[in-house]
Amino acid sequence: MSNEYQHVSKSKLKLKNESDIKISKKRSKKQKKKDMEKQIRAVMQEPPRTNNEPPTPATTSKGRVLTKAEESFKKMQEKMQNKRIVEKAQMTHKQRVEQFNQHLDSLTEHFDIPKVSWTK
Repeated sequence: MSNEYQHVSKSKLKLKNESDIKISKKRSKKQKKKDMEKQIRAVMQEPPRTNNEPPTPATTSKGRVLTKAEESFKKMQEKMQNKRIVEKAQMTHKQRVEQFNQHLDSLTEHFDIPKVSWTK
């Protein structure tokens, strides 16, 4: 009697559409920080686009042309991300901590954690 599984492929699964795309591994904190700094520099130095320039059709990494809705969504995502980057770059960590402490001081005592003691 022959083995039922002798004709099974033992190689890894290959996907048809994404065979060319290399799967990226998790980036380290240093790499993320460098990328964030590059984006901040790019946002600060980027000249504003005028309305006279014709928009170029955006494509994905797979070479597919994006629809108008996808393009506008992508533009808004980039715009919001750039806004967040600029806002984060304007304040130092110390200033953020001070602002957070002021917020905590402004809260009422209702939000304080009461001291719990079993002996008293």
